[in-house]
Amino acid sequence: MAGVVVLAGLAAGCTGSRSAEEVPPDQQFGHRYDAEAPDGRQTITIAPADSAVDYFYYPATFDSVNVRPALFDLTLPVEGQQVEVEVLVKGAFPDACMELHAITQERTGNIINAKLEMRRPQGSICASVRRPYRFYVMLQGRYGVGNYTLKLNDIAIPFQVLSTREQSR
Repeated sequence: MAGVVVLAGLAAGCTGSRSAEEVPPDQQFGHRYDAEAPDGRQTITIAPADSAVDYFYYPATFDSVNVRPALFDLTLPVEGQQVEVEVLVKGAFPDACMELHAITQERTGNIINAKLEMRRPQGSICASVRRPYRFYVMLQGRYGVGNYTLKLNDIAIPFQVLSTREQSR
């Protein structure tokens, strides 16, 4: 996976006091393109594998990752408040047969280990065509103020969840 560019989209930290319209869509928690995004990438989901087909499995390839914490609800007390975090993965499949297979997550303190796999039917003949994709996934659990590291397929992506005071700057 040489040449992977990783962008830690610190949505809560990068927004400051800007309105949601001023934050690029790929950094906004909850913003999704349903089909093809302006960058030409298709939004995909993980579909169950066909049980009648044998597959090869590989770590998914990706170009960039945006980690997007939800903003704190400023009407609630700050102490102990936690938010959800979602991830936008952008990549490209190397051929016409490859598809996402599964994502697993395991959290230990402030480190989230995630594995994203793709699959390809065994014995298939596939056109060698690059197919750009975007994939959205929610991290399991909720996250309080602090520094975290998402390790996606062993690539470390640091991110922060900021307090309401830091968000309003």
